[in-house]
Amino acid sequence: MPTRTPSEALLDLAADVMGLDARTLAARAAGSPFITLGGTFDRAARLRLRAGEALGLGVELDQLMGPAPLADVLDRAVPAAPPPLPRPSSARRPLLPGQRAAFGDTSAYRVLSAELSGPLDVTALRTVLDALCDRHEGLRTAFAPYGDGVGRHVLDRHPGPLTELPDTDPVTAGPDAAGPDAVTAEPDPVAAAHSRLAAELRRVAGQPGRPPVAFALATLGPGRHLLSFVHHEAVADGFSAALVWRELLAGYERVVRGSAPGYAAAPGPDAVGTTSEAPAPRFRTERLAFALDDSLRDAVDATARRAGVPHSCVLLAAWALVLGRDSGADAVPVGVELPRHPGAAPVRAVAACGARMSAACELEGTTDYFLRGVACAFGEALGRLREETSGARERGTAHTLAPASPAPVLFAARDEWLPARAAYGGLTARFHHAHLGTGPAQAALTVLRWRDDPLLCLDFAPAVIRRAAAVRLVAEVRHILRALVRARAWAPVDDLLARSGAPGTAPFPAAGTVPLPLC
Repeated sequence: MPTRTPSEALLDLAADVMGLDARTLAARAAGSPFITLGGTFDRAARLRLRAGEALGLGVELDQLMGPAPLADVLDRAVPAAPPPLPRPSSARRPLLPGQRAAFGDTSAYRVLSAELSGPLDVTALRTVLDALCDRHEGLRTAFAPYGDGVGRHVLDRHPGPLTELPDTDPVTAGPDAAGPDAVTAEPDPVAAAHSRLAAELRRVAGQPGRPPVAFALATLGPGRHLLSFVHHEAVADGFSAALVWRELLAGYERVVRGSAPGYAAAPGPDAVGTTSEAPAPRFRTERLAFALDDSLRDAVDATARRAGVPHSCVLLAAWALVLGRDSGADAVPVGVELPRHPGAAPVRAVAACGARMSAACELEGTTDYFLRGVACAFGEALGRLREETSGARERGTAHTLAPASPAPVLFAARDEWLPARAAYGGLTARFHHAHLGTGPAQAALTVLRWRDDPLLCLDFAPAVIRRAAAVRLVAEVRHILRALVRARAWAPVDDLLARSGAPGTAPFPAAGTVPLPLC
């Protein structure tokens, strides 16, 4: 039997990661980029990780997500560099470049929670949290005086900080969160727990001299708890938060079955390296969460398969159409979330490695051409980020990236990093992204869940966009998404733009790079 070449072995791995038949993928890989074959960023990260572990080969994420055919990218694979070794703790270290923009901003906290159903063993949970903090240097990094400013103090030992929140009365969920078109309100104990956590954020995770991370546990009812991971953006970002949750729940399952958590020391944030980013303004924001019905979700998935792109690209394309309609612009810049250092996820390090880069979504061509162009714009943004980061390293300078997002709007697909639900150790976990009242953009569309109970949210700055205008924006997103998935593959995007106006939706003003409904 002939020996497989490295490229053939990589193609088999890619097919397994993507859930495709290996022969089908091999036939299409010669002429199609990874992202237009349905590759997501999460799949690219997993492929890179498995290529290094199983084959000893290194594949760059920005090349996987770029415009080159997948076969060409895999042909360029090189021997993988050995994983960085954990660095011993020391009393003081300077801030990493990527931490300088976020440090000092007390509003730059994030919360990712798991609604846990089933019998919770709190003793086992504390054991896992202690071991997780021992594993990850980022979870035991405090900030303290260093030289003439502030630096990092990596603690040798930091027991997992678990705070138990008192019971709260459920709050009433607004109509925007209740369903695709529902107007009824219902009690929401998760929102109540998040509101209490936001009010007590400084007590829970903002104590001077302690790492700005914590876990908060709230009881929602019999057999129901909400466990929240609270972290400052100077320590971790959304990519790292998803990593923490995957490792936490896997370790919990091992402990309740009578084993040790099974963690080895992980590389610290120094190992993955970060690049400075110019501080982005933050806005006081409100959130409109809105569901999509299953039929629309299935239509989006079918359109994505037809065009050969991830479902997130169809959603990003709809957002670009909403923003670009009536503007007359040939391209709409939309900020997208990317890891500042593409190696951070594969080496499993908790680090402040998130960045926002502008993807230029060109409003031209046929429907499928447009969708593939949006997918390529995402890959090009990742390539620009890597070029700037690599250039800074080669020069040996603390190069500062351009402002976080030149566009006043963002798009993020958080569903790609964590499933909507997961089962571990007798518990079922359903994940929730809390909103703490601030954000880095005037308007941000985020995919929170997709496969089960699809849920998106629009975070908007009320100083820029009135709530009534934000509600119209949500209606327009739904309307234009339906129009996009009903369009024929060969239908011109110009026709879609001309016919997509939702009844009762005020037109956007033509002035500005990306027009927004202003106050």
